[in-house]
Amino acid sequence: MSSPDPQVRGARNPSSRSAVRGPVVAVTGAASGVGDLLTRRLAASEEIKRVVAIDERRGEVAEAQWHILDVRDPAIAEKLRGADVVVHLAVDLDLETDPAARTAYNVRGTQTVLTAAAAAGVHRVVLCTSAMVYGALPDNDIPLSEDAELRATAEATGVGDMLEIERLGRRAPRAHPGLHVTVVRPAVLVGGTDTALTRYFESPRLLVVAGSRPTWQFCHVEDLVSALEYAALEKVDGEFAVGCEGWLEQEEVEELSGIRRMELPSAVALGTAARLHRIGLTPSPAGDLAYTMHPWVVSVGRLHDAGWRPKWTNEEVLAALLEEVEGRHTVAGRRLGRKDATAAGAAGATVALLGTAALVRQMRKRRGL
Repeated sequence: MSSPDPQVRGARNPSSRSAVRGPVVAVTGAASGVGDLLTRRLAASEEIKRVVAIDERRGEVAEAQWHILDVRDPAIAEKLRGADVVVHLAVDLDLETDPAARTAYNVRGTQTVLTAAAAAGVHRVVLCTSAMVYGALPDNDIPLSEDAELRATAEATGVGDMLEIERLGRRAPRAHPGLHVTVVRPAVLVGGTDTALTRYFESPRLLVVAGSRPTWQFCHVEDLVSALEYAALEKVDGEFAVGCEGWLEQEEVEELSGIRRMELPSAVALGTAARLHRIGLTPSPAGDLAYTMHPWVVSVGRLHDAGWRPKWTNEEVLAALLEEVEGRHTVAGRRLGRKDATAAGAAGATVALLGTAALVRQMRKRRGL
């Protein structure tokens, strides 16, 4: 096992936590990604009595109490006994996962965790979804209220799963009196993440659909983790968004990134993206394009009222994202020709669209059109 991360170095030995009056917090999906970062943060916190870490493999946070199992296993109820709060982060949003298998895992896992938490006497479950559940629509307010209607559909990657997770979260307190559910909705998440929206910035050109008005609000993973800690400590509850202050217009994104735009008519962009996804050339469905076309910026008022502030600005997160994806740029046509590398995604196949345009021109030349 590698040495503890600097963030958890100096954390108290679990045996010394008995005098701490804070909550016992269980984290699912604790071995990697956001779950790993949150487990490290909670293990180092003076406000947390004990951390229970649950995953299908053991992580590297020695200060946590580890249980190795699948969150869909009903035996998880026994592992949660004694916990005050569960932060459920064992959710699969991998673009390359079979959509049906991904949904089955996400829904069944959430159902099991909620039921097990109630059976174990846990009084709060924290779910993490996305601000994408509000939907990206041309008539959205800028910013949207956190109480705004959820108008998203299941047409974008993982959004259907998130909507179902939230539905399960709303039903759980009615089915299990005494159980409270908090829902955290991050904006475009950046920091070791791989989504259709982060892949948008891997393209040699930024696809802009004619007549649309894109707006960008980011959330660095460090800010998400601090917001999840707030939720675990019950400093904020209910349903709330997390992200940077304000937003960036598309023109600002292009100026800051130095990446030029490629503008296409809506029918061409959406139609091509749908066809490429249907034949398996891209992992992102056409519905992902809506989130690069229309605004879905959200207020983070509830966290602000609780005293939380983001450490990152939109400009800083964009710079971090560009640094993270540097070197992943490829020639559009070549990427289209290799299925294993056609995970261009780029929010609905931006790179693939560029490559398709080139292919269409080639075909027309061959046909003498």
